[in-house]
Amino acid sequence: MCIRDRPVTFGNVHAGLQRDGAALVPGSNRRLTFDGARSVTVPAGGIVHSDPLPGHVPAASSLVVSLYVARAGGALTGHWMAMQTSYTAEGDHTAEESAAHWKQRTGSWSYLDAVTVRPRSAAGAVAALGDSVTDGWQSTTDLNRRWPDYLARRLAKSPTTTIEGVANAGIAGNRVLTDAPGQSALNRLSRDALSLPGVRTVFLFQGVNDIKVEPGATAAELIAGYRALIDRVHAAGKCVVASTIAPFKGWQEWDPAGEAVRQKVNAFIRDSGEFDAVADFDRVLRSPYDPERILPVFDGGDHLHPNDKGMQAMADAVDLESLDCGSR
Repeated sequence: MCIRDRPVTFGNVHAGLQRDGAALVPGSNRRLTFDGARSVTVPAGGIVHSDPLPGHVPAASSLVVSLYVARAGGALTGHWMAMQTSYTAEGDHTAEESAAHWKQRTGSWSYLDAVTVRPRSAAGAVAALGDSVTDGWQSTTDLNRRWPDYLARRLAKSPTTTIEGVANAGIAGNRVLTDAPGQSALNRLSRDALSLPGVRTVFLFQGVNDIKVEPGATAAELIAGYRALIDRVHAAGKCVVASTIAPFKGWQEWDPAGEAVRQKVNAFIRDSGEFDAVADFDRVLRSPYDPERILPVFDGGDHLHPNDKGMQAMADAVDLESLDCGSR
């Protein structure tokens, strides 16, 4: 759990398995502790980890973490575009498995930064570092149809790779080079990807926001940013796989100059050999009749973000064995 600008005390925290909506699977909700204590105060700008919770979590299950905060103010740390429904209530109902008191709905995740699970075997994970497309915008809420979700389901069925987990580190509007919104990929790489337990590979799918912002990044600037990311991932002993930047003609910020930058950057991603592997999302999503546009069947409606079909097509384009490059 993490807080931005002031201390916050959590009086109770529980974790259980979702049955339906705010209702939990009976008998699954269990208290989390922090150095043995039921409550914890997170300092401003700090991160606190709970004690490990013994037991087993079924693969592909939905974990519900319930937090009770008696008093809070200021900026709320969280993930505003979760593409998932969460529930709020007045008072401390964290130990309850019934949905009776959880009446208010929100599309954001608050306070909680990550959940890690210790696998039974020596399984690894991939961290998807991206923007709103990775975050899942235009996919269907509550159905886990972001492209990293589809990728995780493919990995779960694969008999040929030991990469079994996918951490979604997508932030809407995020850029490679510049902070806004949130820290840039360069500035959050260590926290959001390299520091996660079990991560062997970073999957980089970012750059469109650097291109379409005014003034946009040049191809040379974006390539330099990629090279810095590659160097840092390799220095950490991990692999880096990248995807080409998808087409976005029709989006209000598209222009021919930005398209020329996208083409140059994509040529670097495909042909430089500096990444450990490449997935070509541009080739998968683009229209054969106008390659600067997303194919209509994959377009979520705004000409930038793919729909569910587009998200699945992206995940299907990833060579699963390329994600396990460090084991070869």
